[in-house]
Amino acid sequence: MQILGIIPSRFASTRFPGKPLVDIGGKTMIQRVYLQACKAKSLSNVIVATDDERIYNHVKSFGGQVMLTNSRHQSGTDRCAEVATNFQDMQAIINIQGDEPFIDPLQIDLVAQRLKQNTAINIATLAKKITQSEQLFSPNIVKVVFNSDKVANYFSRSPIPYIRGVEKEDWTAKGIFYKHIGLYGYQRATLLEIAQLPMSILEKSESLEQLRWLENGYKIGISLTNIETVGIDTPADLKKI
Repeated sequence: MQILGIIPSRFASTRFPGKPLVDIGGKTMIQRVYLQACKAKSLSNVIVATDDERIYNHVKSFGGQVMLTNSRHQSGTDRCAEVATNFQDMQAIINIQGDEPFIDPLQIDLVAQRLKQNTAINIATLAKKITQSEQLFSPNIVKVVFNSDKVANYFSRSPIPYIRGVEKEDWTAKGIFYKHIGLYGYQRATLLEIAQLPMSILEKSESLEQLRWLENGYKIGISLTNIETVGIDTPADLKKI
């Protein structure tokens, strides 16, 4: 299976403008993401998708592949779909977050493996077991529940499932919870289809675009990982790493 890795990258960010070009130990964030993605054995090609000429020129300067995309896209998924139309030989696409400079290539390969194993799975993503109450009750950490075939039932910013009759401070000891890791793989045809879907009711409620896909009947396969991911959303996050 030919798989294309796409890294959507925007210069404009409400909480951290210009973060793709911020320096992290001598390399920019987008360069680090690109180099990590290139280590994934499953990817046939890796390309940055951006609407900003500063990012475009920078990626070119370190020898990376990059494409300018429409500035009106509302999400990384839409940006990936535009790029995918130019790579008709690719059977699958993996959407790699542009703000995770230390992403593990093994996680990319894990998503790719799920797509290869079962082509009936439209979309593949990752989940990691939650062991800390702080993560469980944080609305910034997306939770996921899935069935016995590891196909997603629902994603939420709230703790799911609800543990009845147990004090909340004991939930992580009494229940099993998983956080969603936002690395997506799509069958190419699926990506082009979901980019055309209108926003859904559940998506608007939780501000999670993957709920749009579930509401429209797409199967999202979940693979489990023990590797923690570190996303950079604010300058404070940068200091932490």
